[in-house]
Amino acid sequence: MALQLMKLLVTASTTTSVDPTPEKFFHVTTGETAAGSTLSIDTADFFDDAGLVANDLPALATNNSYFNVFINGVLQMEGISTYTPGATTVGSLAIDVPAGGDPILAGSPIVLEVINYSPTSTTDVAT
Repeated sequence: MALQLMKLLVTASTTTSVDPTPEKFFHVTTGETAAGSTLSIDTADFFDDAGLVANDLPALATNNSYFNVFINGVLQMEGISTYTPGATTVGSLAIDVPAGGDPILAGSPIVLEVINYSPTSTTDVAT
């Protein structure tokens, strides 16, 4: 028999699942926020999908999450909001109303949507 190179035959397949876990929080403004001002909304000033007062704004998973802010049903630009996760007096949403623009009127609905992804992977190796 002639010499030959012997090597392993290995096959592998990986299945990755990326499951979003969206959470929504709602607030209705009680007063007008003038252009050039900041509207700060504490965790306890939000209510959840069940209509209950929010206890905690979720942390954002590093490199696997994002948040959206809607005012009167319109998605807002990323640069005007600052999101801080946490419980009452720690967690908040701050919206900087651009100077020279329109104010946020009293009675305006504000929706905060926080989406975290929970990726999982399984690898099957056959030799």
